[in-house]
Amino acid sequence: MAPWTGLWGGRAGGDAYRGTPVVVKMENPNWSISEISPEDDDEDFLVGAGAGAGATGARRKGGRGKNAKQITWVLLLKAHRAAGCLASLASAAVALGAAARRRVADGRTDADAGAAGAESPVLRSRFYAFIKAFLVLSMLLLAVELAAHFNGWNLAASALALPIIGVESLYGSWLRFRAAYLAPLLQFLTDACVVLFLIQSADRLIQCLGCFYINLKRIKPKLKPAALPDAEDPDAGYYPMVLVQIPMCNEKEVYQQSIAAVCNLDWPRSNFLVQVLDDSDDLTTQSLIRDEVAKWQQNGARILYRHRVLRDGYKAGNLKSAMGCSYVKDYEFVAIFDADFQPNPDFLKRSVPHFKDNDELGLVQARWSFVNKDENLLTRLQNINLCFHFEVEQQVNGVFLNFFGFNGTAGVWRIKALEDSGGWMERTTVEDMDIAVRAHLHGWKFIFLNDVECQCELPESYEAYRKQQHRWHSGPMQLFKLCLPDIIKSKISVWKKANLIFLFFLLRKLILPFYSFTLFCIILPMTMFVPEAELPDWVVCYIPALMSLLNILPSPKSFPFIIPYLLFENTMSVTKFNAMISGLFQLGSACEWVVTKKSGRSSEGDLIALAVPPKELLRHQRTGSAPNLDVVLKDQLGPEKDGGKKKKHNRIYKKELALSLLLLTAAARSLLTKQGIHFYFLLFQGISFLLVGLDLIGEQVE
Repeated sequence: MAPWTGLWGGRAGGDAYRGTPVVVKMENPNWSISEISPEDDDEDFLVGAGAGAGATGARRKGGRGKNAKQITWVLLLKAHRAAGCLASLASAAVALGAAARRRVADGRTDADAGAAGAESPVLRSRFYAFIKAFLVLSMLLLAVELAAHFNGWNLAASALALPIIGVESLYGSWLRFRAAYLAPLLQFLTDACVVLFLIQSADRLIQCLGCFYINLKRIKPKLKPAALPDAEDPDAGYYPMVLVQIPMCNEKEVYQQSIAAVCNLDWPRSNFLVQVLDDSDDLTTQSLIRDEVAKWQQNGARILYRHRVLRDGYKAGNLKSAMGCSYVKDYEFVAIFDADFQPNPDFLKRSVPHFKDNDELGLVQARWSFVNKDENLLTRLQNINLCFHFEVEQQVNGVFLNFFGFNGTAGVWRIKALEDSGGWMERTTVEDMDIAVRAHLHGWKFIFLNDVECQCELPESYEAYRKQQHRWHSGPMQLFKLCLPDIIKSKISVWKKANLIFLFFLLRKLILPFYSFTLFCIILPMTMFVPEAELPDWVVCYIPALMSLLNILPSPKSFPFIIPYLLFENTMSVTKFNAMISGLFQLGSACEWVVTKKSGRSSEGDLIALAVPPKELLRHQRTGSAPNLDVVLKDQLGPEKDGGKKKKHNRIYKKELALSLLLLTAAARSLLTKQGIHFYFLLFQGISFLLVGLDLIGEQVE
């Protein structure tokens, strides 16, 4: 057979390919080597039929040398990559240390007036004193245990009854007191929290199984077949009168994008009206929003500007005032969008038709999507939580119970359902949950549309996120106390009453923040100093890891953040527990509404996309318009150039910082008893509290 003269073949005359063929695959992030063995039957074919035995041996020797050089080259590449990773980690560590030093040197804490608006000063100081007491106690116990360890006072239980003289006798007395009095009490609290933990985990597992069943059976709200359109009137169809409301308050970063998105909704212009409900107390912001509304009015949009002089009741009072207008009686439905929400043009077309021939339906809720979910670690972790909330909690409750908590925005209400339920009330900071519960008690049904999304923005700073979570977790406790008599007296089924009381309120709004804080932030570190009280490994590690895995399934791209997510959720339990207690006992400013700060990062890009509406929208929007992008850029860049009156700062959060020291102290104590899983959990949880306490997790202000 004639020798092959291709890529791997030798040339005529015996100058064949020398050495062992090696394929080096350089694929990011790893390299791999695939060696082709020279001892098979195809070797003669590769090197040519005329090659002799001596030549073959020489080639093998040269091949080994070349193969070694190639392996060395690949190993050098790997070493270079590893050195680059180490350099990146070192650079990140140096930057983190520098940020921590700046934070400490700056000295701004959450006790400052600007950061404390969402909490009662009295409650905050008492809670902080409680944590400090535990911290001092843990450090004292650690000092005692270290002294006992280095002096060889590791007394057996049988020796505790023997008389011992000196300092060692005091240590023995402490051990007897600890075993007789502290350990039983701590073990009782541990067992109680473990039971609550298992109940809540079972509830979450059942919800995940329900979501799996929904996806397996492809269950989703279905629209009834629409009538054939009239050939003479292509606009004929189901287009009821819809009122669109945009409540806002001092949100000049995002008002343009929300107004533009709502005015570009694909709906007959004569059949919907936009209300911009401006509660801003800043005159400049009022002027900007009023001018924006006037601009869209000139371009043919049916849009009105409303401003209240007396801002009673926060958002609930704003919506209640707007519903009192005389022209509202001409509308059948009301769609609500917060100032940072940008509905797609087909939002009404995909939501309102569900009301057709369904007189029991009171609410259609869409899910949220986030324009800044990859902005920083904080937004990524929030995205995991909210994806689970919509994909699992809202969808499962909507399919099996026809009830869930209204999210306050990106939803369409039947106005009759609002009026039948008593309208908007200002009695809590969760007016959306309030109206949803009252509507449910009056027999109205809800639908959740998991495939209809509305873009919005996540808080990028820990300060803003912390205030938002405080409001979200204090309000439900206020509402529970107010609604409990109405729930008991209502005519809904016993099962629905039990679901509202035990699952919706007690388990998910009260028990969850209680055991999260108590079990992982107080009891776990205390068991290190009272080893007679045991907390099983599966409670510390395995069950939380499983629950975190279930939470992260709706957002699979976030899987690399599963460990930071687990640690961050335990860290946030401090704020949630504090808010829950504040709302339950009406402490301090539990009823104060704090508007979540917006960054408006997506404003420019979204307005450009909305500037030229698609051709298909012109059928219902023949007088469509677009905002002036030059004005947009000027308004967005203006505050930065002028320096702004209010500057953002990173702060030190004392409760989180104190808890980090408590957990790290407990981690050091756990080393004396060789509790491996407990040590690693306490160590990393303490580091997580430290990072959050120094405000290093969210937006960093230079």
